[in-house]
Amino acid sequence: MLNFLKKNIALAWAKRHVLQTKNFKNNAERLQEELLLTLVKTAEKTLFGRSHDFENIKTVKDFQEKVKINDYEDLKFYIEKVKKGQRDILWIGTPEYFAKTSGTTSGSKYIPISKEAMPFQVKGAQSALFHYIAKKNNADFVTGKMIFLQGSPELEEVYGIKTGRLSGIVAHHIPKYLQKNRLPSWETNLIDDWETKVDKIVKETEHENMTLISGIPPWLIMYFEKLTEKHGKKIKQLFPNLQLIVTGGVNYEPYKDKMEYLLGEKVDIVQTFPASEGFFAFQDDYTKEGLLLLTNHGIFYEFIPLEQFGKPDAERLTLKDVELNKDYALILTTNSGLWAYSIGDVVRFIDKNPYRVLVSGRTKHFTSAFGEHVIAFEVEEAMKATVEKFPAKVTEFHLAPQVNAEEELPYHEWFIEFEQEPQDLNQFKEELDIQLRNRNTYYDDLISGNILQKLKISRLKKNAFNEYAKSQGKLGGQNKTPRLANDRKLADLIEIYKV
Repeated sequence: MLNFLKKNIALAWAKRHVLQTKNFKNNAERLQEELLLTLVKTAEKTLFGRSHDFENIKTVKDFQEKVKINDYEDLKFYIEKVKKGQRDILWIGTPEYFAKTSGTTSGSKYIPISKEAMPFQVKGAQSALFHYIAKKNNADFVTGKMIFLQGSPELEEVYGIKTGRLSGIVAHHIPKYLQKNRLPSWETNLIDDWETKVDKIVKETEHENMTLISGIPPWLIMYFEKLTEKHGKKIKQLFPNLQLIVTGGVNYEPYKDKMEYLLGEKVDIVQTFPASEGFFAFQDDYTKEGLLLLTNHGIFYEFIPLEQFGKPDAERLTLKDVELNKDYALILTTNSGLWAYSIGDVVRFIDKNPYRVLVSGRTKHFTSAFGEHVIAFEVEEAMKATVEKFPAKVTEFHLAPQVNAEEELPYHEWFIEFEQEPQDLNQFKEELDIQLRNRNTYYDDLISGNILQKLKISRLKKNAFNEYAKSQGKLGGQNKTPRLANDRKLADLIEIYKV
């Protein structure tokens, strides 16, 4: 009786919530412009606001003229003041939290999260679940156990500001109605070593009625592999009532085949797009591709055509200007005081009613050693199409240019860790090259013009990427292996794992 009541209450909440979201879905362009002016007005008296003449910003165009595109290094002067406890620097008062992230050029980054912004991190995830329940017309998962694979919730203090990984911060804000059914235990979540932590999670969950599992795909795969190795069963055999997997952080598609293999049976997937800087989007219809852009969650978005990104005269487009199926660098202005901030993600719109996106790559993750500018979306789609034609199970891969090939033309080198190799690796390689050429005309021209030779595949040992991550102290946490690079820094480190 209690479970019946819980399911019906969840279903009623979900349907009411989805109805309430119609306003922002239907009026995104107008609400976005109003939001920007509200953010500017709120921060008018801050140090950043006074330095950038916020008092005289009356339009989006005014804002774009007075505030240039910023990255972390550009805002570091202000963030260092915030870290020392100074008030009214980027946003009113001081942040409620710092989300600490690993930066490649800046060392550790401290991303401010204001008291106004924090609720949206939780509401984004809640909204994803409510949309799923309403679309599925089923809330069975609320009666079972739910696991959130995340970083340690232990927080340090930086001049009185609580600081930690985003997933650890969010752990302090899980709604009370989910706490009773939530796993793993608080003590297990505090474990820093990722392998030790996953082993403990396996022990705590292996005999439970798991109905919802959440985490980024590499973490989920590690957890599922440990369960299947221990019990010799697929995940749906171990957890027959598992209904939903919520994932985010990286593109799910390259992990899809491996996940389906480990699951053994169909499980619904809902993809999300969270980051330390905000919760941007989620899959509002689990049966369709694309993530609903959250245009009423305290974030104003701008979009720079990817081919213009980094140029001083690059266009800064708003929602009304974007085109479908074109790649844009994502620029944020947030209610935590990030102003025209380049987050490094690349998105592609696949719908404008409402606005839905795919995350197509990272501005810093591309291969263009020969002018081809291949991006993550292209290599992931090429891999997906190749695996469909020549079946294989790919655990992980990384593409790097080989510029200094001795006595031969340069080429793209793909480092691939296979769970199951294709029957004919040469055919697989030929098809992969064709698929990439179909998706990138510049790469095709370089091959046709004998500037490059066709790609080469270097097979890696099982667990190669995990072993590499472990050797660098980057196993677990929020660390993700880049799918491609414009140099051989990572390639040189993983070469030792070649078969």
